[in-house]
Amino acid sequence: MRLSEIYSKPERVLSFEIFPPKHDEELKNIDATLEVLCDLKPDYISVTFGAGGSSNNNKTIALARKIKDEYKVEPVVHLTCMTYSKAEIDEFCKELADNGIENILALRGDYNPNVPPKDDFKHASELIEYIKPKTSFCIAGACYPECHPESSDKISEFINLRKKVDAGAEVLLSQLFFDNKFFYDFVENARIAGINVPITPGIMPVLNAGQIKRMVTTCGASLPTRFERIIERYGDNKEALFDAGMYYAISQIIDLLANGSDGIHLYTMNNPVVARRICDAIKNII
Repeated sequence: MRLSEIYSKPERVLSFEIFPPKHDEELKNIDATLEVLCDLKPDYISVTFGAGGSSNNNKTIALARKIKDEYKVEPVVHLTCMTYSKAEIDEFCKELADNGIENILALRGDYNPNVPPKDDFKHASELIEYIKPKTSFCIAGACYPECHPESSDKISEFINLRKKVDAGAEVLLSQLFFDNKFFYDFVENARIAGINVPITPGIMPVLNAGQIKRMVTTCGASLPTRFERIIERYGDNKEALFDAGMYYAISQIIDLLANGSDGIHLYTMNNPVVARRICDAIKNII
């Protein structure tokens, strides 16, 4: 089923993100995770995609095919472009189509010092513009409630986001954030800018102090005062921080749903315990 069809249903959308395990043996054992995730009845599961080299990306395709064929859940495959040529993107798209994949999340990708960028694609909007006329995929794009870390200002952020949508993105999935006000303001400004596709908030429960530092550094997400107090109070207590991080994420989700969000995209970190606990907490309101 295409994402556009999923988002046209009256029910709110529940989706997860997972990543392919690095080692082949772990890929064989991914079923334990998938059994829990798919039992939670998500509308789709997105699968991340690597930069440079085909090994990890082959795992992405194999994992997406498993989700679709064995678990009967719609996969959405991430497709990055910064380190690939047009010919390589053509080959990836052909392989995805040959494996029955209908939906992709088009991304520029992060800079990797070990994998030099190529010149064919500078932005995700260029990737969307390139593949939209050549393929039958339903294409999703990414958005940043607090602005992309490389954006010069909010105006340029929405100009560039509008380019993605005009090029063919039919759904937008947000980067993580910890203050819902950023998301609400972002959606309001997107609508003013004429961006009228579904915008789904992405939520990642923060479960340890190291993870918090990585997320803030790589994503540019700011930490509200009440979240900083949680870190100060429970940062040295692994179990307590896990519980506090879970409750914080659940409270975010409840507030988003109560304020009309069309769904929730949960960054699971391949942790089925996290997904189960959150879904149990919101099962009566989503």
